[in-house]
Amino acid sequence: MSLFSTISGKTPLPFCFGAMQFGGKANAVESRTMYDACRAAGIAFFDTAHVYTDGESERLLGRFAAQERDDLLIATKASYSGGASRAAILDSVDQSRSRMSIDVIDLLYMHRWDPDTPLPETFGTLAELQQKGIIRRIGVSNYAAWQVMKAQAVAAEYDTRIDAIQPMYNLVKRQAEVELLPMCAGEGIVPVPYSPLGGGLLTGKYAGGGAGRLTENAMYQKRYAQESMHQTAKDLAALARDHGTSPATLAVAWVARHVARPVPILSASKPDQLSPSLAAIRFEMDDALYDQISALSPTPPPATDRLEEA
Repeated sequence: MSLFSTISGKTPLPFCFGAMQFGGKANAVESRTMYDACRAAGIAFFDTAHVYTDGESERLLGRFAAQERDDLLIATKASYSGGASRAAILDSVDQSRSRMSIDVIDLLYMHRWDPDTPLPETFGTLAELQQKGIIRRIGVSNYAAWQVMKAQAVAAEYDTRIDAIQPMYNLVKRQAEVELLPMCAGEGIVPVPYSPLGGGLLTGKYAGGGAGRLTENAMYQKRYAQESMHQTAKDLAALARDHGTSPATLAVAWVARHVARPVPILSASKPDQLSPSLAAIRFEMDDALYDQISALSPTPPPATDRLEEA
C-alpha cells in the first residue's frame, strides 16, 4: 500500500491501533501496556484525534512513540468542533503537533464533513501544510462517497489527493460496502474502518450480561439497539466456539478480509480486552469462513434500483 510505504519506507502489518481511550478509560500505565502489546504484535500504525480525551490521547501517544518515531505511522484528526476552516485546521494542527512533540503528522484526517466551509479553503490549507512538510498525507473521516469524490476533485486542483478514509464498518454495520469500499478499491484510497467490534457487541460480552459502551453510553445503545444485531453477535460467538477462537478475532479478521483490503482500527479500554483483536493479525480466514460469517447479517443492497441486474 503506497500510503504506508511512502510514509515510513516500509509496509507495516495491515492493522491500526486507535488510541481513543488513552488518558480516558485507560490510564497512562494501561495505555502504555496496550501500546507495547501492539508494537510486539507488529503494529506500526497508530491513530488518535485532537478531540480524544481532551488532548491526553495525543500527549500519551506522542510520549510512547518518541523513541521510535521514524518507525511509525502516526495519524490524527483535525478539530471536531472547529469545522474545516483554514483557521481551525491550522490551530488544530499546531496543538496536535505540540501535544505529541512531533514536527510532522504522517496522516491528517478531516474528522467530519463541514457543509459550511468551501472545499477550496479546506484542501488549499491542507495542500499548503503538505508543501511545508507539516503533514504528509490527507485523509477524511465520516464522509459519504460523494463527499469524498467531490473533495478529491478539489484536492487535485492543489496537486494533492485524499489517500485514506475512516468509515464505520463491522459485521452489523455494513453500509460501507455499498459505495465507500468499492470507491476505495477503484480510486486507490485506503479504507481504515473504525468500530470493527461494533462498540464491543461482537465480542459476545453483552450476551453474558457484561457492561461497556452499549450499557453505559446512550449513543452506542441507540446505534446497536436492533435485536437482529444482537442475534448476529450471538451467532458469531457460536461460530467462534466451533473454530476454537474468540468472536472478536473473527469480527476483526472478517473486516480485514474484504476485497478492498481495509485496515481495521483495533482498540480497547483495558489491556486484557486487546488480545483477541491482536490475534486477528495472524488469523487465516478462507473464503468459506468469510462467506459463513457474512451470512450472519444482511448484505446491504447495491446502490441501484435496477436490482434485477445486480
